[in-house]
Order: sequence, then structure tokens, then C-alpha cells
Amino acid sequence: MTQIKLGDQVVDLSGSLPAVSSKAPDFFLANNDLVNMTLKDFEGKRLVLNIFPSLATPVCSAAAHKFNELASDMDNTVVICISRDLAFSQKQFCSANNLDNVLFLSDMRNDDFANDYGVLHTNGKFQGLLARSVVIINTDGTIGYTQLLDQTGHEPDYGDVLNALT
Repeated sequence: MTQIKLGDQVVDLSGSLPAVSSKAPDFFLANNDLVNMTLKDFEGKRLVLNIFPSLATPVCSAAAHKFNELASDMDNTVVICISRDLAFSQKQFCSANNLDNVLFLSDMRNDDFANDYGVLHTNGKFQGLLARSVVIINTDGTIGYTQLLDQTGHEPDYGDVLNALT
């Protein structure tokens, strides 16, 4: 079992991020119009999954803004921001913040994504939310890179993500 921290509290996760070079687990996530999206919808594209607990926190919001900025320079790449926030809230957040270079998807329908990617908080204040992490899925559907933040209150290492994309 993987553990991270939320402040001083140790948090258990539902599993581990998929191994680099393994086949990416499929997902079933809702877009801002409540249309279900799967990995197949992005065939031929490289994906950067920015996974986080909730847009209602300052660090999650900052990371969404930073990935929106970085996404404009990424070729054949879709940056997907994934949280358990309701799709309605994600849509409102995007509109209010002019975030149009990233796609927001909600893991509100079931626990499959959270468990298949090993990012579900199973205890603590954020129990039931997703752990802050980044996963890159290559155009062939394999995992190219993973980053699990050991401290929920920290932003991803954007430099490492960009290096993994080159």
C-alpha cells in the first residue's frame, strides 16, 4: 500500500500508480457536459493526467492554472485535469478562470479510475478524494511517466513533467 502525507497526517492510498511502460488502465470519467469519456476517446494523442483532490483548494487551483499555461506549447498532447469535483463545478471553475487549454474530467461516477490508478485516499480528511499525481500516457497507450506527490500540499514538479514529454 502506498502512503503519502496530508500535512502531518499519513494517508493510505488504494494502490500504486501504474508502472512505467505498462498498458494504461482505461477510465470512465465525465466531462463538463456530463458526457462519459474513456481512454479510447484520445487514441493517437499523448495525455498528461493532472490528478488532484479538489479545485476548491489553493494548490489544486494553482496546478490547474499552471498546466493550462504549459498545455499551449505541447504538441499532440491533451492535458486532462481529473478530480472528484462535480462536472458542474469544474465547468464553472473553467469559465471563471478562462482555462481553455486543458480538459477537465470528473471521477464522480464510480471508484474505478481512483482504484485502477491507485490514487484514492482511503483515510484522513481527504478520504474518498484523489491523491495529487501526474501520469503521462504515450500515444501507444502505455504509461510514459508518473509522479506521485508525497505531500498533498505541494504542486507537481512541472520541470520533470516537461522533461518527460521531450
